[in-house]
Amino acid sequence: MNIIIDTSAIIAIITNESTKPGIILATHDVGLIGPESIHWEIGNAFSAMFKRRLITLEQATSALEIYNDIPIRYMPIELEQAMAIASRFNIYAYDAYVIECALLYKSPLLTLDAQLADIAERNGVRLIRI
Repeated sequence: MNIIIDTSAIIAIITNESTKPGIILATHDVGLIGPESIHWEIGNAFSAMFKRRLITLEQATSALEIYNDIPIRYMPIELEQAMAIASRFNIYAYDAYVIECALLYKSPLLTLDAQLADIAERNGVRLIRI
């Protein structure tokens, strides 16, 4: 079985948030896939942490080493379909990419983002809850 993993879950793992054990348990012995945009969204998340002075470059580099060890298959998505989702629900493109990925690859989604989860469910995406 494959699971679509989004950036919120990845960040929780690599920054040792309290949800990390549940995410690891839920993803044990499954394939992880996500849209190709995850790399850029991870970078954006760390740059936002830099701006708020929540993390140092050294801490980000250590977290990225962990990120690079997570076996995620990065999959292309249908950009037009993702833009239709973004427009219909007034959400960011990154969130629409994740929903489109789940729909396209017919896989459940693991996210910690409540708004994303709600919109994904409204689009017929099955969720993995932590």
